[in-house]
Amino acid sequence: MGSSALPLLQGTLDLIILGTIRPKPIHGYGIATAVDERSGGQLQVEDAALYQALHRLERQRYVTAEWGASENNRRARYYVLTPAGRRRLAEQSRYWRRYAKALDAVLDGA
Repeated sequence: MGSSALPLLQGTLDLIILGTIRPKPIHGYGIATAVDERSGGQLQVEDAALYQALHRLERQRYVTAEWGASENNRRARYYVLTPAGRRRLAEQSRYWRRYAKALDAVLDGA
């Protein structure tokens, strides 16, 4: 983890993963890379935590996975949101946006 990266808040990893795979199927390395790029290096996901979370999300039926070829023609598991995963993402997105808005109001003294 880089010195400028922020530690992930408890409860955010699943949301980060679900949001990253929403647009299209993507493999684990692609998820980690997308999170790093989209956050400007501010958020980085450790490999062990990422794969533990992906397996948990799969057990909870929020994602499914299938084997495919990666960009460099290696076998990789591609993760896709299920309808339940899309609902979970919507619920958690609403919660965290509301939470962030309330936190901003407190910090701004509003």
